[in-house]
Amino acid sequence: MKMSSRNNDRVVSSNDSLMICGSLTSQTVEQIVSDMYQAKAQGADLVEVRLDYISNLDRHNDLQTIISNKPLPVLLVYRPKQEGGLLDGDDKMRLEVLLQAVGLGADFVEIELKAASGFMTKVEHKRYHKSKGKIIVSCYVDGITPPEEELLQNVALMQATGADIIKLITRAADITEISRILSLLPNCQVPLIAYSVGERGLISQLLCPKFGGFFVYGSLAGNPIPGLPSLDHLLEAYKLEHVNADTKIFGLISKPVGHSKGPILHNPSFRHVNYNRIYVPMFIDDLKEFFGTYSSPDFAGFSVGIPYKEEVTRFCDEVHPLAQSIGAVNTIIRRPKDGKLVGYNTDCEASITAIEDALIEHGCNDGGASSSLAGRLFVLIGAGGAGKALAFGARSRGARVVIFDIDFDKAKSLACAVCGEAQPYKDLINFKPEKGAILANATPIGMHPNTDRISVAEATLSDYRLVFDAVYTPRRTRLLKEAEAAGAKTVSGVEMFLRQAAAQFNLFTGLEAPEEFMREIVLSKF
Repeated sequence: MKMSSRNNDRVVSSNDSLMICGSLTSQTVEQIVSDMYQAKAQGADLVEVRLDYISNLDRHNDLQTIISNKPLPVLLVYRPKQEGGLLDGDDKMRLEVLLQAVGLGADFVEIELKAASGFMTKVEHKRYHKSKGKIIVSCYVDGITPPEEELLQNVALMQATGADIIKLITRAADITEISRILSLLPNCQVPLIAYSVGERGLISQLLCPKFGGFFVYGSLAGNPIPGLPSLDHLLEAYKLEHVNADTKIFGLISKPVGHSKGPILHNPSFRHVNYNRIYVPMFIDDLKEFFGTYSSPDFAGFSVGIPYKEEVTRFCDEVHPLAQSIGAVNTIIRRPKDGKLVGYNTDCEASITAIEDALIEHGCNDGGASSSLAGRLFVLIGAGGAGKALAFGARSRGARVVIFDIDFDKAKSLACAVCGEAQPYKDLINFKPEKGAILANATPIGMHPNTDRISVAEATLSDYRLVFDAVYTPRRTRLLKEAEAAGAKTVSGVEMFLRQAAAQFNLFTGLEAPEEFMREIVLSKF
C-alpha cells in the first residue's frame, strides 16, 4: 500500500493493491454470467460467485460455463450451512467441486479452515499448485465476535495451512466488535481479508483499506446485500483507492442508518478540496460503548442522526452554547490538540434559513419585518433533536410556536423552553391553524420505506402558507405533495440537509465548504 506524503490532510496517493469484489448470489448460471458483466460495468475488479446459492448445480457444465464466460477474475465459494452458507449436503461432493474449479482455472477458490488441510493436500497431489489460481482459506465465526486473542488464534491456524490468502468472517452484533476485526489487518503475515457481515458490520468493508485490507466486497446495484455497500457507491461515493493509513474517519451516528445520504455528499466534497478524509455510516446501538471503543484520533468527527441528537450531548466534553441551549447536537469534532469531543448544532440555522428564504422568495416577508417568520404561527410536529432545533430557531426569529409530540411531557418541556404552547398529539388531526401559519414536520413520519404516511389532516394543509418537512428520503414526501396540491409553499428536508452539511463540512475541515459543488450533488443524486 502506498502511503501519503508529509501533508497527511491531502490526498496525494492511491491504494494500488485494493481490489473491489462484486458479490453475486444469483440462483442460476445464466444470471450469474449476466451479473458478472454487470459487476464489471459497475467497477468491480473481480467477482465472488456463491455456488451454494445455485439451484441444482451441475458441477461439470456449470463450472465450465462460469469460468469460460468470465469477463474478469472470479472467486468461487461453495459454503456449507455450518459455515454461514446455504449448502446442506454431501461435503465430499462439495470439496470435489472446488477441486474441479481449481483444475478448470478459477482465479480464486475458497475453502473453509476445517477442510483446508485435506483440500490443500489434494491440490498438491493433483499438481494444481502450478496453476495461477490462488487458494483462500476462510474461517466463519458465528455469534458474538470473540476477543482479539481468539481471532488471532484463528488467523494463525489459517496461515499454517499454506494458503495464498486467508479470510476471517464474523457477524457483528454491535459496531464495537468491528474494532477487533480492523486490528488484525495491519500485522498479518499473509494477505488477510477480514470483515463482518450484517448492517452493523458495514464499516468493516469501508475502512479495511485504511487498516491494510485489500479486498472490499460490494453488491450489485438493485440487488442489495445487508452489510455490503453497493458497487456504484464504492465507485462514486467512497473511491476507496484513495483511502490509506493517514485517512481520517468521519461518520454518521444513527439508528437506523441506511437512509443516510451523507456519504454521497461528504466524500466527493472532501475529494473536491483534496482532503484526505472518509465519511461512513455507523449503525450505533449503545453510545457509551461506541465512544469508549472508537476513541482514537483516527475517528475525527461525527454527524449525529435519529435518535441520538439529545442523548449524545452527555458524551461530549464540551458543547457549543447554541447546541447547549437547544439541548441537541448534530455535529461532533474531536479536537486535535487534546482529543476532546466538542458538540455543535448546525440543524437550527440550516432549517430556519431554508424556511425564511422560501418565504422571501415567494413574497411572504410581510410588513418588512426583520425575519419573514416574525409574528407567524409556527406549528411544529416532533420535539426530538430536529424539533428542538426548529423550535429554538423559530422562536429566535419572533415566531409563535405550537408543538405536538406523541410524548406530551416532551412537547411541554420544549414549549416551556421557547415560550411556546404544547398541545396533545391526538388533537393534531383536527387542529385548524390561522391563515399564513407555518407547518414543520420534525418526525420520521413519511421517511422511506414508509412513504405513504402523513401526520396531519389533508384538509388543513390549505390553511398553511408554507409546509416544511425535515424528512429528505424521499426528496418529495407525501406531506409535501399534498401541501403543494393544497396551494401551500413547500420546503424539502433536502434543503435543510444541504445547509447543515455545508456547516458540518466547515467544522470537519476548517475550510470553506464548496457549497455550489455540494448543491450540484444534491440536485443530481438525491
